[in-house]
Amino acid sequence: MNTYGVIGRNISYSFSPRYFTEKFSREGITAQFLNFDLPDLSALDNLQVEYPNLRGASVTIPYKEEIIPLLDQLDPIAREIGAVNCVKFHIDGKKTGYNTDFIGFRDSLRPHLKPHHKKALILGTGGASKAIEYALRHLGIEPLKVSRHQGPNQLTYQDLDATYLEQFHCIINCTPLGTHPNVQQLPDVPTHLLGPDHLIFDLIYNPANTELMKRAAAQGAVTVNGYEMLVLQAEAAWKIWND
Repeated sequence: MNTYGVIGRNISYSFSPRYFTEKFSREGITAQFLNFDLPDLSALDNLQVEYPNLRGASVTIPYKEEIIPLLDQLDPIAREIGAVNCVKFHIDGKKTGYNTDFIGFRDSLRPHLKPHHKKALILGTGGASKAIEYALRHLGIEPLKVSRHQGPNQLTYQDLDATYLEQFHCIINCTPLGTHPNVQQLPDVPTHLLGPDHLIFDLIYNPANTELMKRAAAQGAVTVNGYEMLVLQAEAAWKIWND
């Protein structure tokens, strides 16, 4: 029986095990999907020893960038993005890294885009934000990152004012702020400056309606959560694992 899983740290909440277990049951697939909660990546090679039929794994926080040097091969798109969320384990023991986050985000964002969505603010600078930036550029949208810390080509939250929010009509939250159980948290965005022209995409899926989304919707903005993105990236990973 083939084995698949998700690699991360403190990931008891992970979307993937339940999604794939239900998929296997629904589609009559004989396989198992496990939660590989690793304190660090030194145990990565041991997974292939313990599970000789391991064929694929999703990669989540905090290993999307850290896992790259431990892989034997890297898909060109994952190399350009600089983050991996999908690993294919080959029969010969080699590991290839891919990025399907950008596929999930691109295809879930696209139906909501309007002609005035030309620029986007990316909240957060972690591994997920790199895939978001790549997808936005390929959709013809100019991205600009926002962080708590100053850095090259990025704003801080204190920089966000009416001038920026009049230009940047897409806002994508790549931070964990607002995730269950800390549902009252949200990034330090001046939501009172949002309006009907804004599109807020929150990568969080639990809760389905985050505090950021609630406040944005109260100002008339369109809001989207990360559930469909997760489903689409998972299905893209499944194709890679079984190609």
